[in-house]
Amino acid sequence: MTRYLGSGHDPAPDTRALTGAVPAHLPPRLTITLWDFSWYTRAGAGEPYADLSAALDEAVDRGYNAIRICAAPLLLFGGLGLDDLAGDLEIEGLGRSPHGEVFGNGTRWYDVPGGYRLDLRTRFFDLLRGARERGIVVILASWEYQQSPAFAADQRWFRAIDAVPLEERYDLLASATIRMLDEIEAAGLADTIAFAELHNEVDFSIVPAFADGGDAALDRVRAAHPGHLVTASYGKAPFLDLAALSERFQVGQLHVYAYGVLDALQRRIDIRSEGTDGFPGAAMRALLVDDAPTFAEYGRAADWKFEATVITDQQIYGYDWVDPDLWDRWLYNHYGLYREEMLREIGSRVTALAAWSRRRGIPAVVGEGWVGYTPLRADFEDGPVGTELAEHGVRTALEHGVWGMVLSSNAAPHHPQWSDVAWQRRLNAEILAAPTTAAPGRG
Repeated sequence: MTRYLGSGHDPAPDTRALTGAVPAHLPPRLTITLWDFSWYTRAGAGEPYADLSAALDEAVDRGYNAIRICAAPLLLFGGLGLDDLAGDLEIEGLGRSPHGEVFGNGTRWYDVPGGYRLDLRTRFFDLLRGARERGIVVILASWEYQQSPAFAADQRWFRAIDAVPLEERYDLLASATIRMLDEIEAAGLADTIAFAELHNEVDFSIVPAFADGGDAALDRVRAAHPGHLVTASYGKAPFLDLAALSERFQVGQLHVYAYGVLDALQRRIDIRSEGTDGFPGAAMRALLVDDAPTFAEYGRAADWKFEATVITDQQIYGYDWVDPDLWDRWLYNHYGLYREEMLREIGSRVTALAAWSRRRGIPAVVGEGWVGYTPLRADFEDGPVGTELAEHGVRTALEHGVWGMVLSSNAAPHHPQWSDVAWQRRLNAEILAAPTTAAPGRG
């Protein structure tokens, strides 16, 4: 008698087919560069996005076919009486310290010098038209309840969205998304949109739990625009309980960060907290440059800027004054203890995302990854260790039928990794050459 041994529970022998159907007008694979809100907050003279056409050309040259942005839908389409502000938006950043430096000058994303004005509505449609001309599709999201308004000189944007009761914020996001898609379609640019997210990282933003209004909001957008895929994203998805995620998502867009050794360092120096007595402690001070001012001497950005963002004054101070070589040295010296854990975590999270999306019959996307939030001039994630982890994530995603993925959250014009052109071209070519259906005869 043949022993059974659970053979009827074997997994499918080939998981390379996409986890869910992709609309025919969209690319069969998305290789994504994360432009977030920086496409308008780093657009001053000489900055990475001063010339949108040039930035788009650089993306094409590196092999990207998708960009993911904060479309600022609440400012541009929210009906909050902010049209004049949107048409003449002054970018300030976090302001200048008593030492004359821009607060956040040593950070990623927050290193915004500002000092210019722009018509964001016009710029938004210029971006969509430029993307369409180059065969690039755009993922629309909002970072507005996470940080975008903090970079404006005028508080009105933040105050207007903050005045909306917490329980009504998903409904506001739905209304703004509907109006945004209405105007995109009226402009003849609908086929440029890969999909829309109600909001970026709903678990790390000033919005309720998604179960408290998110599903109803998605239903409204889907009813108004059935031709578009609509979803939301998570910064730290419940990978141990993915069934808790909304069944209304039409794209499984989750972020895969394996902090590992970075988390160990951050906990050691207490850099992500606020209000810590005696900060910076001895461990943090040991990583600072010799001429770093005290925490009190450096000062902090205006209070409302911290109300409008999820970052803390301790992290701004620490990243602005850390010695990047000492930071990287600590990570490299301790990485061996975490290497296998970090590789496993990336692999298992990508596999779980793909399996969940496949059961749902929706395309899977990794819109951010792979290590975490490091200082601007630190090279750990952009160097050989970080790129090994990134390649592992990308290749696992391809093996499990993930539709779209970033090479790294740092592979964008406003990060130093943008200069590593050869690596981006090589990995993007690998993504775009991967099959989108299971190879015949396997299994």
